[in-house]
Amino acid sequence: MGTEDMEEQTIGKNEIYDMLDRRDIWHLVTDHPALWSMSDVCDVEFPYPECDAKNLFLREKKHKNFYLVTVRGDKRVDLKKFRDEHGSRSLTFGSPEELEELFGVVPGMVSPFGLLNDKDCCVRFYIDEDFYKDPGLIAIHPNDNTATVTLKTNDLESIIREHGTEIKITTIPEKEKEPAAGASE
Repeated sequence: MGTEDMEEQTIGKNEIYDMLDRRDIWHLVTDHPALWSMSDVCDVEFPYPECDAKNLFLREKKHKNFYLVTVRGDKRVDLKKFRDEHGSRSLTFGSPEELEELFGVVPGMVSPFGLLNDKDCCVRFYIDEDFYKDPGLIAIHPNDNTATVTLKTNDLESIIREHGTEIKITTIPEKEKEPAAGASE
């Protein structure tokens, strides 16, 4: 299947696997029950748990600028700081309808691979630089939340750039940890 064929259909799990195999890209697949939120992840044993990604599909309120922000699974993103650092307006989560229209998936299946279904490359992709640190791997859904694909972050970057999506590799701001209940100052 050539690139022109992939543009005519929604790219799903099998198409992702075929693409990775055809390009001879090293990857591991972990099949598991559907994971609908990050809290479900602790029920699955992953080969590289420190590389698990959390993906936030965001849009500016009252505007049609969309963002995909990808961070390690345990990171709590400070959206206000992110907005200020990247010159965007007030951010909110994109609607399920917008997600399906742009990525061809439903909530719980958000992944950088969904960018391959963004035919106009209108979603701005921000990936946390933590994924480039040793071991340089990222674990993401293949547009289906019943599996997780672990691959080299540089390989994912190449795939997404080749599609035409601009990638911003940056430090995504983290919310400060709240003091534990009953902790003294």
